[in-house]
Amino acid sequence: MQSLLEEAIKKSNADYVDIRFEESQRTVVEYLGKELENIGISTSRGGIVRAIVNGGWGSVSFQDPEELSHYITLAIEAARLVGKSFTRMASARRIRDEVKVVIKKDPREISLAEKKNLMEEYNDILLKIPRIQTTSVRYHDVFLTKYFVNSEGSYLKQEWCEVVAVVQAIAREGSNVQPASESFGSTTEGFLAIEGKHSLVEDTGLRAVALLDAVPVTGDRYTVIIDHKLAGVFAHEAFGHISEGDLIYENERLREMMKLGNQFGVDNLHILDNATLKGYRGYYCYDDEGVPSSETFLIKNGILVGRLHSRETAGKMEEGITGNARAINYAHRPIVRMSNTYILPGEKSFEEILEETSEGLYVRGARGGQTNGEMFTFSAEEAFLIQNGKLAGRVRDLTLTGNVFETLKNIDAIGNDLVIINSGGGCGKGAQSPLPVSFGSPHIRIQNVLIGGR
Repeated sequence: MQSLLEEAIKKSNADYVDIRFEESQRTVVEYLGKELENIGISTSRGGIVRAIVNGGWGSVSFQDPEELSHYITLAIEAARLVGKSFTRMASARRIRDEVKVVIKKDPREISLAEKKNLMEEYNDILLKIPRIQTTSVRYHDVFLTKYFVNSEGSYLKQEWCEVVAVVQAIAREGSNVQPASESFGSTTEGFLAIEGKHSLVEDTGLRAVALLDAVPVTGDRYTVIIDHKLAGVFAHEAFGHISEGDLIYENERLREMMKLGNQFGVDNLHILDNATLKGYRGYYCYDDEGVPSSETFLIKNGILVGRLHSRETAGKMEEGITGNARAINYAHRPIVRMSNTYILPGEKSFEEILEETSEGLYVRGARGGQTNGEMFTFSAEEAFLIQNGKLAGRVRDLTLTGNVFETLKNIDAIGNDLVIINSGGGCGKGAQSPLPVSFGSPHIRIQNVLIGGR
């Protein structure tokens, strides 16, 4: 494959050309309630050519690598039709490397029957819990080999593997329906990452049942302590996306708000995106432009110090490349995406933060949400009232709404218990979803949060 790609690209005539080719094997097992909805193994292979001529981009995806010269010509012709100025793409060093993945228990060596049986065990645990109406148990693994060459002389071959399971229990009593979910997986542990999770699965079902008896929260402004998962979702969704260079460059108002050097929070607030974290879903050695992955601080000591870039956005904004150009698969060109985004730990324990909070809410888990620029709305899975520094009754059906910049400034306590979540879903942007990412945080306390409820 290396010689085929490199010989083809030598014949290109453009300001820049790159080729990405991928081969993958995937396994899926999915239960919905008592039924096995989906099971199977699939393989795929294909690639994409990108070309730049006078600042214009052209791209062509393909499956037959034997016709590469033809696809390169098509991409160059498309780029020439839209090119009107000059190419602004940050320089990157020439790299030649091969990256082999090291997996503790390779999922390709586990039979489909064994994978199915384990998911069936997890599903049966949930279905046997009283008041659980239905379930969803999903397993997938993928082993991916990616080739990359460009007209600057780079050549890369990278292997990547992940194994992920997601379980959801839906409890019901009359019109009261309450879901709870959990996901677990790894990019280095292999099948080990999803074995022996029987107690965690059972806890997920019991949590859904407990929510049936919780009281709907009263809408108001609260002091809130949020857990690792919800705080991680906040870091990713509310702040991470507006730190992506393409969104900033294209939005004049956002460029002003996201000016480097702006104060966004307390001195011990640090948010970063780190693709070098092995084992997590956002881990990779090189992005889809052949740029080495990196640890990129977005906020350091409460001050905005960085953002995420592709080579194009770094060139346009005259900033350093960060290795955050990613594509969901070979049919798409890479765009600026997060990897593992999280808040660094502070010094206080959860118990200390709780004891210091006379009244408020302890909010856990995330059921989803949406962002619109700097505004966000997230639905939490559950919460507990805080009274005199102690957890009181469980409440449910709550949303958190606010402005990300105001919320960051209202963070007044950061825990010392960082947890990074290997979410079983993924990130969506620009019709490319779900892209593997992870997110996380320690417990954090935020003042004056608008909570929606009854």
